[in-house]
Amino acid sequence: MPSRKPLVVVTRKLPEPIETRMMELFETRLNRDDAPMTQTQLIAAVRDADVLVPTVTDRIDAAVLAQAGPNLRLIASFGTGVDHIDLATARQRGITVTNTPGVLTEDTADMTMALILAVARRLAEGERLIRAGVWQGWGPTFMLGHRISGKRLGIIGMGRIGQAVARRARGFGLSVHYHNRRRVPEETEHELEATYWESLDQMLAHMDIISVNCPHTPATYHLLSARRLKLMRPHAILVNTARGEVIDENTLTRMLAAREIAGAGLDVFEHEPAVNPKLLRLDNVVLLPHMGSATLEGRIDMGEKVIINIKTFADGHRPPDRVLEGML
Repeated sequence: MPSRKPLVVVTRKLPEPIETRMMELFETRLNRDDAPMTQTQLIAAVRDADVLVPTVTDRIDAAVLAQAGPNLRLIASFGTGVDHIDLATARQRGITVTNTPGVLTEDTADMTMALILAVARRLAEGERLIRAGVWQGWGPTFMLGHRISGKRLGIIGMGRIGQAVARRARGFGLSVHYHNRRRVPEETEHELEATYWESLDQMLAHMDIISVNCPHTPATYHLLSARRLKLMRPHAILVNTARGEVIDENTLTRMLAAREIAGAGLDVFEHEPAVNPKLLRLDNVVLLPHMGSATLEGRIDMGEKVIINIKTFADGHRPPDRVLEGML
């Protein structure tokens, strides 16, 4: 990293306090329009920058990285997931990649619980009835949903967010179960009163609610495949606040339409921002525009982590949130 202030190129608009602080510390090029960069614009950015600050909407693939200039030594991603960055190519080119883990845990877990409640209690359907002006008043069998207390929740991915979901779930009277690539420590299981399932297939077949909280990696692409989705009980609901690519969305859509799964709450989509038009026509699914981590506090915390990573790297030290291949 040069002794002068590093040139930091930011691909999307960030909270004003973060942009202000970046301009104080670094030579900063901001995206005032907040429109996602095209591949051509990303290539121009990596040619000029010492540090690139991308988001999940930017595809930093091998083709983009092949055009990187000699000064690009750090990609300080604004977000936890790094599936939008070709980590292998970055490593081969000597480019360090960082992310912002931990700061979105509570916000995303809150949204997961919100979606569980929204689907189980048919909140979105009720809200649409009010807005359409067709509500005729209370009735003893009108808009019946299901209570969640006493139900079994299966969490896929027991990392920070999965554990935060488990803590909230206990407060709602849910029985917590989980599948993870590695079993969590015994003391964590005891604290969360969580039951480990080595077999994802077996867990899916016995749960009332499934929450997806694992990252998108080559190993988790379509982890919930057509075969696995068909293991779920007809009364079960599925919530995803992780990444859309983890679920076979076409199969899920067909099963929701056929009521082979009772309902779903989706904050992420396989081909976002495109959403399957068939999903839009279903009443038993709650759809949100990837807003699980969308709190002002969370976004500022993310930005502060990005700044710390850049400043530490520019000072010649290893940044605290360096991402290594295979660590996610």
